[in-house]
Formats: sequence, structure tokens, C-alpha cells
Amino acid sequence: MTTTPRKPEVLAPAGGREQLFAALATGADAIYFGLQEGFNARARASNFAIAELPEIMSVIHRGNARGFVTFNTLVFESELATAAGLLIALDAAGVDAVIVQDPAVALLARALDLSLEVHGSTQMTVASPLAANLVKGLGLSRVVVPRELSVADIAAYAAGTDVELEVFIHGALCVSWSGQCLTSESWGGRSANRGQCAQSCRLPYELQVDGQARALGDVQYLLSPQDLAGIDVVPALAEIGVASLKIEGRQKDANYVATAVTAYRHAVDGAAAARDEDVAAMAMAYSRGFSPGFFAGANHQALVVGKVPRHRGVYLGTVRRIERELVLVDEQPASGETIPGRDNGLMPRISPIAGQGVVFDSHEGQAAETGGPIFDAFVAGPGQWALRFGKPGPELTRVKPGAEVWITSAPAVEKQSRADVARGQKPLGRLPVAVDVRGAAGAPLVARASVDGGATWVSASSTSALAAATGAGLATEVLRDKLGKFGGTDFHLGQFVAEVEAGLHVPVSEINAMRRELTTQLEAAMVDGPRRPAPAQTVEIALASLRAELAGAEPVATTPQLVVMCRNDAQLDAAIAAGATHVEIDWMEFVGMGAAVAKARAAGLAVGIATVRIQKPGDEKLDQRIAKLAPDWVLVRSWGSLAFFRDLPVSDRPVLHGDYSLNITNSLTAAWVLQAGLATYTPSHDLDVEQLTALLTATGGACATVTLHHHIPTFHTEHCVYAHLLSKGADYKTCGRPCEAHQVSLKDRTGLVHPVVVDVACRNTVFNAQAQSAPRVLETLRPLGLARVRVELVRETGEQAQTVIAAYQALLAGTINAQEVLRRVSAHEQFGVTRGTMNTMKMLNVLA
Repeated sequence: MTTTPRKPEVLAPAGGREQLFAALATGADAIYFGLQEGFNARARASNFAIAELPEIMSVIHRGNARGFVTFNTLVFESELATAAGLLIALDAAGVDAVIVQDPAVALLARALDLSLEVHGSTQMTVASPLAANLVKGLGLSRVVVPRELSVADIAAYAAGTDVELEVFIHGALCVSWSGQCLTSESWGGRSANRGQCAQSCRLPYELQVDGQARALGDVQYLLSPQDLAGIDVVPALAEIGVASLKIEGRQKDANYVATAVTAYRHAVDGAAAARDEDVAAMAMAYSRGFSPGFFAGANHQALVVGKVPRHRGVYLGTVRRIERELVLVDEQPASGETIPGRDNGLMPRISPIAGQGVVFDSHEGQAAETGGPIFDAFVAGPGQWALRFGKPGPELTRVKPGAEVWITSAPAVEKQSRADVARGQKPLGRLPVAVDVRGAAGAPLVARASVDGGATWVSASSTSALAAATGAGLATEVLRDKLGKFGGTDFHLGQFVAEVEAGLHVPVSEINAMRRELTTQLEAAMVDGPRRPAPAQTVEIALASLRAELAGAEPVATTPQLVVMCRNDAQLDAAIAAGATHVEIDWMEFVGMGAAVAKARAAGLAVGIATVRIQKPGDEKLDQRIAKLAPDWVLVRSWGSLAFFRDLPVSDRPVLHGDYSLNITNSLTAAWVLQAGLATYTPSHDLDVEQLTALLTATGGACATVTLHHHIPTFHTEHCVYAHLLSKGADYKTCGRPCEAHQVSLKDRTGLVHPVVVDVACRNTVFNAQAQSAPRVLETLRPLGLARVRVELVRETGEQAQTVIAAYQALLAGTINAQEVLRRVSAHEQFGVTRGTMNTMKMLNVLA
């Protein structure tokens, strides 16, 4: 027997009230939004204040939708009590779920025994079923899967866990894996993991190959992907059993929200005929060009076009010639041109009409673009359009033959969106009401109604008793008609049951009065919101009990151990020559990795191997190969790898050390990962020295590794710059592996050259050009019993590597000071970010 898959919910973004109303009016099943007070990964959106939450949740629930609050940033040690207080406020306001990045927030919600659900954000980087099953222990009921997974990956993911899956279906694509982008920290002194993304991926870069500039013509935006449009895979995701389809865009306007929700409402409900019209409307609301992202697997030639990082709309064609106020346009692009959204079949062809906005793009930069509204449009020949402009309009003297023509806006679409916003502020009639009617002779007619599946009922009775009718009496159809007229309210008639003795009568006016009374009571119940129990314990008791529950053995202070991370043979040789005792191997391929492990062992060094930073479904095979090399320890970089190695038989399990990519910024998360099997954790690079000290003071330094010298890993991306720009291949099977013959770097607008390194899973990491060194931090951390100090090498030569290693050996031995280390290694002195993004005092005042 086959069963029809459950329809996934359509989950809409709301950066403010207009977007919220647009989402409700166009059929969103759930809405997610952030708070002005913080812990919100979209701090630049308008967001909502805590004081508004009861009203906002009432609006959402009256629209028969659920409301999710984004709690999707990391939490510092000093903010744990504030975070717990905020969770209590969210629960009391009737919030249905919180979307979290930091495991500590989930632990707090569990300790407080709150009624709201906890969902794992895509910022949590829960990329495999092994990872999902690990974090399920935190109390998560759903995870938002990374945008880098294909439909096949998502099917394998769903088959390996019973945790609900939420999938991003539409909107902007980050080039970096969410939660693993440190460009804002490295280049902007602020943290994307704290809600302050600097959007460095949308900036221009120059390509360098083996140290030489490589001309790319008008391709400049090498890390700026097209926007995701997954409308064609909705049936496949529904078949898999995906719980929710999420639309990105909390910083977009109501026009964007209305068009996207409309399109995906149609797709989920099976209205395929609306597809092209919906895609065109979405593109004109906002689009950098549409692509299917990674849903069909990696295609490094299609994800990034690289010509423009901003809104384009729908491609119309290229300019053939200009005749006074007329522009003649060919629908076909110039030979060899890649048009965002056109080549992959996502973007429909449309007919231009008067009033639509147009931009002419000759790929000479934004300042050279010109555009304006169409005054008239008509067919000029086969595959050709004539566009007439007036004033206001484009400067046609700047328009050249060959320029691309994009339709960027449509008054009809914008008018409809404004109407949706207005409609969303009124009762929408989306709440189904179950009505149960009973009646017997000599007793009043009684009707009960419920909007929450029967958990609570309201009732109304006729003032007169039922009496014998002179005619046919009250038929079920009459009762349904009179008691189900909920027009102009938040309600509509759902299930209807009537058990009334035949041949009886009561005045119709009394039945109408009963319906009005039911409506009044139902509306009052919706305003009051759900009644939720008070937290099981206070914030102070919850924090104390969590710390006791997660407490491990008392750490023993030791002299820090120097660990050197090597990425090539020359660096490993330098570490051996310098007398290093512990090295970590982070190699691009397994043959060389095995040889490096053997070489280190032969030299008498203890050796660890770093896992890849992401474990996708199937990537546990990479961990299996690492396990077969029997390293002395494994540097764990993902939740999935932690689950894999933790679950090995004790006899086969290496010592596990956690890397910075686990994003540990507070003692609750640190204690949880230590309890899950780590010997030490590496604090997140989001921490500054003060925050790091607070964390290590709370956990003890003996369970921590601190990286004191490294090039911050900025972007970590599934998109391969090597394959895209040095080959014509779509993926690792067809690219010819240019990474084995060349070294690629990206030069930014300031002239800094950032190395791009490929890992064993063919993922790219863009490392900061400047090394960051923090030897003075050691003076602060030594008294805390710090266990390990790491020095990470990227493309240092053997000589440079030996200089860095020797300097830190001498620092640990006490033979040179921090100033001398900096002189020898010639590095930029800094640790972590320069400023935070959370106004904690404001938060405390609001919660008080």
C-alpha cells in the first residue's frame, strides 16, 4: 500500500511587519524572524522587539501559522544567563520554536523544560545523519540542512535519522558553508556567527595562478553565487518527507516575500501551471540570476557566473542597435555568453510590457549601468523586441550594442504585493473551526467549537428549547450553513458534526446568535494565546544543574604542548628538523597523507590527522580511511566526525581533539562536547582574549587547545575555484584536478592575496593572506593550565615554517618573550575579533 507524502510546510522570512503580513496573506505555514535585542544572525534586518512578541504571535496564530524565532548565533560565557532569560520570555509569548546555532541554547531550553520546540540552524552545520543523531540528544526536533546537499544527499540524510529536516528552497546562497565563514572576523573585525555578516563574498576578486595574475575579462565576482530557486525539486523533497521548505530573505522586502511564498505555495499544492509566471515574479522581486544550487549535485561552472553580485531580474536579450528613442533587442545572448538562470532552464522567457523597469548592463561596472521604465514594447521581428523609452528613462547615449537587457521590476507584481500586505493585516479566515452541535426535544440547542484540534472548546446555546417543527425541522445542511458563516473573521468551517433529533425547530435568529457568540469566544481565546506552564526552575538553578550534569573530572594543569599543523611535505620536514614532538596532518589526498603519517612516526613524532571540516552523507568513508591509518589522535572538525569516532569500539578509537569549527564559545557547549568524547576542544575564533579567558576560566585550561599562530580560514566552500576557473569540468570527476598542478589565490581590492587550499573532499578554504599571531595571550592562559598550543601552517616554505616553529618552542621554553616571537615570525598581532555585536546590557534591561 502506498501513502501520499505529507506536504512540507512553506516557511517564510519576516524582517518586519510588512513581510509578516505578506507571508500570511500568501499562504505561509510558518514564519521565522529575529529579535532586535540580539542572538540573531540577521542583525541588519528590522526584526522585532521582545515586548511585541505576544502581539506578533497572536497575529501569526490567527493566521493559522506557526512562529519561529531565530536564536542562531553563538553565545559567550557572560551571556548564558541572559540567553536563558530570553528563552523564558519567548516561551511565555507563545513562540512555537527557536532556531539555534549554539548547543548551549538547546541545553538551556531542555533544562528549563520549556514548551517551545528547538530546531538546529543551518549555522550549526549539521550536515549528515550521524551529526543529526548526535545533536538530537540536545533535545532538537528538527535540523536545517546545509544548502550544499543534493536531493540525493537529502534522501540519504532522511533515511539515516528520524529528526525532521528543513531545507532551504529559495533565496541567496552563501558561498561558504553556514557557520563556517570567518571572513567577517578576519577582514571586518566582526562576526557572522554573531549576526554581522560583512558579505565579503559579494566583492570583486582577481585570480592568481601560481603567483601570476590570470585575466578573466568581465568576471570579477568569483565568490558570488546566483540565487537559489528550488521550485522544480519540490515534489522530490516532498516525496523524501522533508518537513519544511525554507525561503531565505529576512533582509528582503515584502514584494520578495509575497512572490516567493506564492510560488512555493503553488508548488507544494501541485499548481504546476503557475510555475513560469511565479518564477518571473520572483526574479523581478529580487534575483542575482537563479540556479538550482546544489540540488542536482555540484556544478562548478554554473553556480557562480561572476559578472554581477546584485539584483538583475529576468534576462530579455542583448542590444542589437539603438534608433533614437527605440532600442532593438535580440532575445538570444551573444555567442559564448553565460546568462544567469537562462542556461539552466529555470528562468522563463517573458514578453516586455509598458511600465516594466529595465537595466542595460555592458559589464563595465555598476556606475556604467543605466535603466528606466519601458514606455512601449512591440515585436520587431523573429526573436526581436523594440523597446521605446521616454523621460524618466535610461541615458541611451550610454547604451552600446551587445549590452545585456534585464527586466528588473514589474508594476503589476508590486501592486499585487502591496495588496497582499494590506490583506495580511485583516482577518484571513485561515483557521479551521471544528463545530459539534447537539440537541434534543425540550432542551436548548448546544454548539461547541474548537480551533486547536479539540484540546479546548467554547460553547453557545439557544435561548429557546427545541420544539416540534411544523415542517421538516432543522436539517444538518441548515445548521452547517448558519453556524459555519465565519466570513470576515480569522475562521472558516472545518469539521462539522451534528446530532440533533429529527423534526425539531429553533428560530434561525438564535442559531445566528450562537455563531456570533462562538466567534467572540474563539477570538478571545486566540488573543489570550496558548497557556503554557511556567519554567520548571529559575535561570540560576537551571544553569547550576546543567553545569553539575555536564561536569567532568577536575582538570590537572600541565605545561602546554606545542602541536604543529602541516599541510605539505616541506612543512613536515621543517617540523621534524625543528625538533617538534607533535604534528597534525591536514593533507589534500590520502596517498600523501599516509606517507606523511609514516614519515612523522619514523622520526619519532606523535601524529594526529585532521578530518575534513564537513561530513556530508557518505563522507563517513573519509573518516573510515583516517581510522585505518591509526593516528595517535584525530582532530575532529564536524559533529558527524565526532559521532563517527565516538561510536567506534574502544579498542579502535583514537584520542579525539575538537577543532575551532565546532564553534565553542561557552562552558556549557564545551562541557557537552567533552562529555561526548573529546579530550580537548579548540575555542572558536569568534572569541577575543577577554572572552577566551572567561571560557577557559569556566572550563579549566587543561581541556583546551588554543591556536596562537595561523592564517584565519575565511571561506570554506563546496564551490571549487580551481574547477570553475581552471577547467570546464562540473565536478571532481570531470575537472581534471587542476589543484594537483597549480596553486590558486584570490587578490582582494586592498591588494592582499589570499591562498585557496583544497581538502581531501575537494572543498576549498580561502585563508587570510596575513598570518595572525598572539604570543602575548600565552601569558594570560598559562596560569589556567592550558593543555595544548597549536601553530598552523598554510603555504609557508620549509624555512618559514621552521622559523615559526622555533619561535614558539622558545616562547614555551621561556627563552624569548612575545615581542621577540612577533619580530621573528613577522605576523600581524591579533587574537579573535575586535568587537562583539551583542548589546547585553540592553537585553538585561528588557528582560528585567
